[in-house]
Amino acid sequence: MSMQKHNPQDHTPHPPHHVPHRVGGWMPHDQRVLNAWLGRQIAKVNESVKTYAQLHPVVQEFKVLIERDSEIFMGFHQMFEQVPTKPPYNNDPTGKPQIRDYMTMLRLFDMIIGTAPDFENNDLVGFPINAILDWPMGTPGGFTAFINPKVNAQFKKMFDVWAKFLGSQESRYVLNSEDNGWFGPTASAAMPGFTEMFICEPDAEYMGFRSWDDFFTRRFRPGVRPVLFPDNDAIVNSACESTIYCIAHDVKERDTFWLKGEPYSLSHMLNQDPYAPQFAGGTIYQAFLSALNFHRWVSPVNGTVRKVVYVPGTYYAESPVVGFDEAGPNLSQGFITAIAARAMIFIEADNPAIGLMCFMAVGMAEVSTCDVTVKEGEKIKKGQETGMFHFGGSTHCLIFRRQTKVTFNPDYPVGSAVPLNAAIATIG
Repeated sequence: MSMQKHNPQDHTPHPPHHVPHRVGGWMPHDQRVLNAWLGRQIAKVNESVKTYAQLHPVVQEFKVLIERDSEIFMGFHQMFEQVPTKPPYNNDPTGKPQIRDYMTMLRLFDMIIGTAPDFENNDLVGFPINAILDWPMGTPGGFTAFINPKVNAQFKKMFDVWAKFLGSQESRYVLNSEDNGWFGPTASAAMPGFTEMFICEPDAEYMGFRSWDDFFTRRFRPGVRPVLFPDNDAIVNSACESTIYCIAHDVKERDTFWLKGEPYSLSHMLNQDPYAPQFAGGTIYQAFLSALNFHRWVSPVNGTVRKVVYVPGTYYAESPVVGFDEAGPNLSQGFITAIAARAMIFIEADNPAIGLMCFMAVGMAEVSTCDVTVKEGEKIKKGQETGMFHFGGSTHCLIFRRQTKVTFNPDYPVGSAVPLNAAIATIG
């Protein structure tokens, strides 16, 4: 298999505490900002008078799961014990200890699932639970716990509760023009031209958004991202506003996806789907989405939806060869295509030289709901919406068969940002 892969750990000089590999903007590049945020959250729960009986029922259920299952109980102890007690893992910038036990973790979960993300101290902590689990994710105990199906089922239950809040009017309190608000000066500087680019009501309260989730899944205004070459079936377009992570050719049906280099393993990616063997030896294009932009997907080709598949999976497992990824799971994007919660849309392209292809949406952390909006048998056009990510990190893949001769647009090398509906490849 040949692979061109984005290396976010560039060699450009960076100031102290700067983390260059936090792709997508979901976490602050300055580790001190993240540590300070986490320190404030720990202080809040330590000051809280809530008893465990007063925590949200879904968090109480998580506690019961941890304490009644011996393997899970061991994992949730080891993941904290195995975090080194030396800098930078031991203390936050104020000298206070970081999280060292699952009880503190559960209290933090309870607080977070009743809040919406804001521009905390003029920076985005878009993965609050990921921030809590940042170091434990890199331990053997954390890996064992976070690939456990029972643990991931419980995370899903907890995220359903959080998603319900994020979809409510109560979640709009962060949609304001204050310093930490999403329409404040710093957030506005990070999203220039917001009102011209996205559908909203600039003069209305909350700019007309009905909830945090409504803001997160906002739509482009007509004409902002025109569909290029809509009738040319020899051209494949970008399905997401995203940055290219990897392009791989001659991908194996089965491979050691957990080892260094993270080779793709098609049968695992596609969850042993009957269609999977057709893609052996084929091509994969993977790109990740930014925290501050557009979270909906469109069809990259004209064709017909043959099948829609949802695959339950992990939320916080990262590749065991990565170790302590300060922005986990950013360095594990190839690995998580085989194990994370994801959705697949198999499309029969109108162009027979493409034939069957697959769009795969992969949740990376937090709620990460993959919401498909098309149905089996539906005829779809290039640029037509096919689904969206709800709050959380996200990456996606386009998967082509061996006989599909794909030539990628040299204007968009690996590591470059690609607009929605841009021409990314030609066929033949």
